[in-house]
Amino acid sequence: MPDGDPIPHGNIALLIDADNAQAAALDDVLTILAELGSVNIRRAYGNWNKAGLKGWVVLIQRHAIEPQQQFDITKGKNATDMKMTIDAMDLLYSNRVDGFGIMSSDSDFMPVAMRIRQNGIPVYGFGSSRTPEGFRQACTRFIDLQTLKENQDVQPDTAAERPGRSRAAASKQPVDEELVRLLGEAWKASKRDERGYAPIGEVGQRFNARSSFDARSYGFSRLSELIASLPQFDIETREGNRQFVRRMR
Repeated sequence: MPDGDPIPHGNIALLIDADNAQAAALDDVLTILAELGSVNIRRAYGNWNKAGLKGWVVLIQRHAIEPQQQFDITKGKNATDMKMTIDAMDLLYSNRVDGFGIMSSDSDFMPVAMRIRQNGIPVYGFGSSRTPEGFRQACTRFIDLQTLKENQDVQPDTAAERPGRSRAAASKQPVDEELVRLLGEAWKASKRDERGYAPIGEVGQRFNARSSFDARSYGFSRLSELIASLPQFDIETREGNRQFVRRMR
Protein backbone atom coordinates (compact mmCIF):
# COMPACT_ATOMS: atom_id res chain seq x y z
CA MET A 1 0.00 0.00 0.00
CA PRO A 2 1.58 3.32 -1.05
CA ASP A 3 2.55 5.82 1.62
CA GLY A 4 -0.27 8.16 2.53
CA ASP A 5 -3.08 5.94 1.19
CA PRO A 6 -6.09 5.55 3.49
CA ILE A 7 -6.26 2.35 5.51
CA PRO A 8 -8.69 -0.06 3.77
CA HIS A 9 -11.68 -1.32 5.73
CA GLY A 10 -12.70 -4.27 3.58
CA ASN A 11 -13.86 -7.58 5.03
CA ILE A 12 -11.34 -10.13 3.75
CA ALA A 13 -11.56 -13.93 3.66
CA LEU A 14 -8.43 -16.10 3.73
CA LEU A 15 -8.92 -19.71 2.63
CA ILE A 16 -5.93 -22.00 3.22
CA ASP A 17 -5.31 -25.30 1.47
CA ALA A 18 -3.15 -26.69 4.28
CA ASP A 19 -2.07 -29.67 2.15
CA ASN A 20 -0.51 -27.31 -0.39
CA ALA A 21 0.62 -24.31 1.66
CA GLN A 22 3.60 -23.59 3.89
CA ALA A 23 2.70 -22.68 7.46
CA ALA A 24 5.88 -20.59 7.81
CA ALA A 25 4.55 -18.12 5.22
CA LEU A 26 1.34 -17.25 7.08
CA ASP A 27 2.63 -14.03 8.67
CA ASP A 28 3.63 -12.68 5.26
CA VAL A 29 0.24 -13.59 3.82
CA LEU A 30 -1.66 -11.77 6.57
CA THR A 31 0.58 -8.71 6.19
CA ILE A 32 -0.01 -8.53 2.44
CA LEU A 33 -3.77 -9.04 2.73
CA ALA A 34 -3.91 -6.04 5.06
CA GLU A 35 -3.70 -3.99 1.84
CA LEU A 36 -7.30 -4.99 1.18
CA GLY A 37 -8.68 -4.72 4.70
CA SER A 38 -9.14 -6.82 7.84
CA VAL A 39 -8.79 -10.57 7.48
CA ASN A 40 -11.81 -11.42 9.59
CA ILE A 41 -12.57 -14.78 7.95
CA ARG A 42 -9.73 -17.27 8.34
CA ARG A 43 -10.20 -20.93 7.47
CA ALA A 44 -7.70 -23.74 6.97
CA TYR A 45 -8.72 -26.98 5.25
CA GLY A 46 -7.14 -30.40 5.56
CA ASN A 47 -7.14 -33.80 7.20
CA TRP A 48 -5.77 -32.88 10.60
CA ASN A 49 -4.97 -36.51 11.34
CA LYS A 50 -2.01 -36.22 8.96
CA ALA A 51 1.37 -35.76 10.60
CA GLY A 52 2.39 -33.39 7.82
CA LEU A 53 -0.10 -30.76 9.01
CA LYS A 54 1.25 -30.48 12.55
CA GLY A 55 2.96 -27.21 11.65
CA TRP A 56 -0.45 -25.63 11.16
CA VAL A 57 -1.89 -26.65 14.54
CA VAL A 58 0.02 -24.04 16.56
CA LEU A 59 -0.74 -21.30 14.00
CA ILE A 60 -4.44 -22.12 13.97
CA GLN A 61 -4.63 -21.22 17.66
CA ARG A 62 -2.23 -18.29 17.49
CA HIS A 63 -3.99 -16.59 14.57
CA ALA A 64 -7.59 -17.58 15.36
CA ILE A 65 -7.96 -19.70 12.23
CA GLU A 66 -11.04 -21.91 11.93
CA PRO A 67 -9.93 -25.48 11.08
CA GLN A 68 -12.02 -27.38 8.56
CA GLN A 69 -11.64 -31.15 8.85
CA GLN A 70 -11.75 -33.09 5.58
CA PHE A 71 -11.15 -36.84 5.72
CA ASP A 72 -9.47 -38.65 2.82
CA ILE A 73 -12.49 -40.77 1.98
CA THR A 74 -11.11 -42.10 -1.30
CA LYS A 75 -7.43 -42.63 -2.03
CA GLY A 76 -6.13 -40.18 -4.61
CA LYS A 77 -9.10 -37.82 -4.20
CA ASN A 78 -8.82 -34.57 -2.29
CA ALA A 79 -12.01 -33.44 -0.56
CA THR A 80 -10.24 -30.30 0.67
CA ASP A 81 -10.40 -28.59 -2.72
CA MET A 82 -14.13 -29.22 -3.07
CA LYS A 83 -14.92 -27.88 0.42
CA MET A 84 -12.81 -24.77 -0.17
CA THR A 85 -14.59 -24.15 -3.46
CA ILE A 86 -18.04 -24.51 -1.87
CA ASP A 87 -17.11 -22.15 0.97
CA ALA A 88 -15.65 -19.59 -1.45
CA MET A 89 -18.89 -19.52 -3.44
CA ASP A 90 -21.01 -19.29 -0.27
CA LEU A 91 -18.92 -16.33 0.89
CA LEU A 92 -19.10 -14.71 -2.54
CA TYR A 93 -22.90 -14.87 -2.65
CA SER A 94 -23.21 -13.67 0.92
CA ASN A 95 -22.22 -10.21 -0.39
CA ARG A 96 -20.27 -9.53 2.78
CA VAL A 97 -16.72 -10.19 1.58
CA ASP A 98 -14.68 -7.48 -0.15
CA GLY A 99 -11.62 -9.54 -1.03
CA PHE A 100 -10.23 -13.07 -0.97
CA GLY A 101 -6.88 -14.65 -0.26
CA ILE A 102 -6.32 -18.20 -1.50
CA MET A 103 -3.26 -19.89 -0.07
CA SER A 104 -2.47 -22.84 -2.30
CA SER A 105 -0.26 -24.01 -5.16
CA ASP A 106 -3.03 -26.11 -6.69
CA SER A 107 -4.32 -25.32 -10.19
CA ASP A 108 -7.79 -26.56 -9.18
CA PHE A 109 -8.50 -23.11 -7.74
CA MET A 110 -8.14 -21.32 -11.07
CA PRO A 111 -11.93 -21.43 -11.83
CA VAL A 112 -12.67 -20.23 -8.29
CA ALA A 113 -10.41 -17.19 -8.65
CA MET A 114 -11.86 -16.41 -12.08
CA ARG A 115 -15.44 -16.60 -10.80
CA ILE A 116 -14.75 -14.33 -7.84
CA ARG A 117 -13.08 -11.72 -10.06
CA GLN A 118 -16.12 -11.70 -12.34
CA ASN A 119 -17.95 -10.07 -9.43
CA GLY A 120 -15.32 -7.34 -9.29
CA ILE A 121 -13.78 -8.69 -6.09
CA PRO A 122 -9.98 -8.93 -5.81
CA VAL A 123 -8.33 -12.30 -5.29
CA TYR A 124 -4.79 -12.58 -3.97
CA GLY A 125 -3.14 -15.95 -4.59
CA PHE A 126 -0.26 -17.23 -2.46
CA GLY A 127 1.78 -20.23 -3.52
CA SER A 128 5.15 -21.65 -4.44
CA SER A 129 7.26 -21.33 -7.57
CA ARG A 130 5.67 -24.57 -8.80
CA THR A 131 2.19 -23.05 -8.93
CA PRO A 132 0.71 -23.52 -12.44
CA GLU A 133 0.49 -20.41 -14.60
CA GLY A 134 -3.28 -20.78 -14.97
CA PHE A 135 -3.94 -20.18 -11.29
CA ARG A 136 -1.37 -17.38 -11.15
CA GLN A 137 -3.02 -15.44 -13.95
CA ALA A 138 -6.54 -16.06 -12.63
CA CYS A 139 -5.68 -14.07 -9.49
CA THR A 140 -5.71 -10.30 -9.25
CA ARG A 141 -2.28 -10.64 -7.65
CA PHE A 142 -0.17 -13.74 -7.20
CA ILE A 143 2.69 -13.75 -4.70
CA ASP A 144 5.37 -16.43 -4.93
CA LEU A 145 5.97 -17.01 -1.22
CA GLN A 146 9.11 -19.04 -1.78
CA THR A 147 10.78 -16.27 -3.76
CA LEU A 148 9.45 -13.63 -1.36
CA LYS A 149 11.19 -15.37 1.53
CA GLU A 150 14.43 -15.72 -0.45
CA ASN A 151 14.42 -12.03 -1.37
CA GLN A 152 13.79 -11.03 2.24
CA ASP A 153 17.05 -12.79 3.10
CA VAL A 154 19.02 -10.85 0.45
CA GLN A 155 20.92 -7.84 1.78
CA PRO A 156 20.94 -4.84 -0.61
CA ASP A 157 24.26 -3.96 -2.24
CA THR A 158 24.07 -0.22 -1.73
CA ALA A 159 27.04 0.41 -3.99
CA ALA A 160 25.10 -0.99 -6.92
CA GLU A 161 21.92 0.94 -6.25
CA ARG A 162 20.57 3.87 -8.26
CA PRO A 163 18.56 6.65 -6.59
CA GLY A 164 15.03 5.43 -5.94
CA ARG A 165 16.07 1.80 -5.68
CA SER A 166 15.16 -0.02 -2.47
CA ARG A 167 17.08 -3.22 -3.16
CA ALA A 168 20.02 -4.41 -5.21
CA ALA A 169 19.48 -4.81 -8.92
CA ALA A 170 20.68 -8.38 -8.63
CA SER A 171 17.67 -10.05 -7.05
CA LYS A 172 17.45 -13.80 -6.61
CA GLN A 173 14.43 -13.66 -8.92
CA PRO A 174 15.48 -12.01 -12.21
CA VAL A 175 12.94 -9.86 -14.03
CA ASP A 176 12.06 -11.75 -17.20
CA GLU A 177 11.78 -10.25 -20.68
CA GLU A 178 8.02 -10.81 -20.87
CA LEU A 179 7.46 -8.60 -17.84
CA VAL A 180 9.65 -5.85 -19.34
CA ARG A 181 7.70 -6.14 -22.60
CA LEU A 182 4.35 -5.76 -20.83
CA LEU A 183 5.64 -2.73 -18.92
CA GLY A 184 6.81 -1.19 -22.19
CA GLU A 185 3.43 -1.73 -23.83
CA ALA A 186 1.66 -0.24 -20.80
CA TRP A 187 3.93 2.84 -21.01
CA LYS A 188 3.31 3.16 -24.76
CA ALA A 189 -0.47 3.01 -24.26
CA SER A 190 -0.40 5.67 -21.52
CA LYS A 191 -0.67 9.42 -22.00
CA ARG A 192 2.87 10.83 -22.25
CA ASP A 193 4.17 14.39 -22.05
CA GLU A 194 6.46 16.10 -24.57
CA ARG A 195 9.50 14.41 -23.02
CA GLY A 196 7.97 10.94 -23.20
CA TYR A 197 7.15 10.55 -19.49
CA ALA A 198 3.86 8.93 -18.42
CA PRO A 199 2.29 8.92 -14.94
CA ILE A 200 3.47 5.78 -13.22
CA GLY A 201 0.00 5.22 -11.77
CA GLU A 202 -1.53 5.00 -15.23
CA VAL A 203 1.25 2.73 -16.47
CA GLY A 204 0.75 0.47 -13.46
CA GLN A 205 -3.01 0.34 -13.98
CA ARG A 206 -2.64 -0.68 -17.62
CA PHE A 207 0.04 -3.20 -16.72
CA ASN A 208 -2.01 -4.77 -13.93
CA ALA A 209 -4.95 -5.24 -16.30
CA ARG A 210 -2.86 -7.79 -18.20
CA SER A 211 -0.88 -9.50 -15.47
CA SER A 212 -1.25 -10.95 -11.97
CA PHE A 213 2.35 -9.95 -11.29
CA ASP A 214 3.26 -8.64 -7.83
CA ALA A 215 6.49 -6.72 -7.22
CA ARG A 216 7.09 -8.51 -3.91
CA SER A 217 7.78 -11.72 -5.82
CA TYR A 218 10.91 -9.97 -7.11
CA GLY A 219 12.01 -8.47 -3.81
CA PHE A 220 10.44 -5.01 -4.16
CA SER A 221 7.71 -3.49 -2.04
CA ARG A 222 5.99 -1.75 -4.95
CA LEU A 223 5.98 -1.53 -8.74
CA SER A 224 7.75 1.84 -8.89
CA GLU A 225 10.77 0.41 -7.07
CA LEU A 226 11.01 -2.50 -9.46
CA ILE A 227 10.77 -0.20 -12.50
CA ALA A 228 13.51 1.99 -11.04
CA SER A 229 15.81 -1.04 -10.97
CA LEU A 230 15.37 -1.73 -14.71
CA PRO A 231 17.83 -0.10 -17.13
CA GLN A 232 15.10 0.01 -19.78
CA PHE A 233 13.16 2.65 -17.82
CA ASP A 234 13.75 5.98 -16.09
CA ILE A 235 11.64 7.34 -13.24
CA GLU A 236 11.31 11.04 -12.54
CA THR A 237 9.81 12.43 -9.33
CA ARG A 238 8.09 15.79 -9.66
CA GLU A 239 6.22 18.28 -7.51
CA GLY A 240 3.88 16.68 -5.01
CA ASN A 241 6.02 13.52 -5.02
CA ARG A 242 4.32 12.43 -8.25
CA GLN A 243 6.27 9.88 -10.24
CA PHE A 244 6.55 9.56 -14.00
CA VAL A 245 8.23 6.87 -16.09
CA ARG A 246 9.82 6.82 -19.54
CA ARG A 247 11.06 3.89 -21.58
CA MET A 248 14.72 4.47 -22.44
CA ARG A 249 15.36 1.55 -24.76
